[in-house]
Amino acid sequence: MTKVDRRILKTQEALRKAVIELMAEKNFDDITIQDIADHANLNRGTIYLHYQDKYDLLNQIMEAHIHELKEMDTWACEMDWADALVPYFEYFEKNYVLFSTMLASKGAPSSFRARLLTSFMEGFKGEIDKESGKNAELHEDVMLQYAGTAYVGIIEWWITNGMPYSPQVMAKQVGTLLERSL
Repeated sequence: MTKVDRRILKTQEALRKAVIELMAEKNFDDITIQDIADHANLNRGTIYLHYQDKYDLLNQIMEAHIHELKEMDTWACEMDWADALVPYFEYFEKNYVLFSTMLASKGAPSSFRARLLTSFMEGFKGEIDKESGKNAELHEDVMLQYAGTAYVGIIEWWITNGMPYSPQVMAKQVGTLLERSL
């Protein structure tokens, strides 16, 4: 595996941070490459060394976070719901600016919410209780849509309302609800 130069990583992080902070201030469509460059204290040309355009930059930000959440799925499915969800809510809390901008902002592209929903629905696929019979009358696609939409909605609510409960409380509450429905 090739080691990436720390200067490149630092530049890319500055650009990611700049675009998220700018999105907290104005609609993504109104943000220019020059705005991003100025906010990151970089030259416009530097952005084009790393990304095709602002859409490519935003897409890579979204993909990186979805990938991190999927990585958590690999070990979280071995735990009970309440314990498994704590790291997720801690991740949302740690990345509050991103999630508040991408989920709660009216000017953010809706594709992030859709990608997040799809990712959660994929993660829930293996969690449906098929042995007890409680879901015998329910279609899997309906259950996944219901649980995924509820989960994304509660994350939006939690972030929009200033995270009124700790990640641990949210994990316990949401874990209980998901366990009941899946």
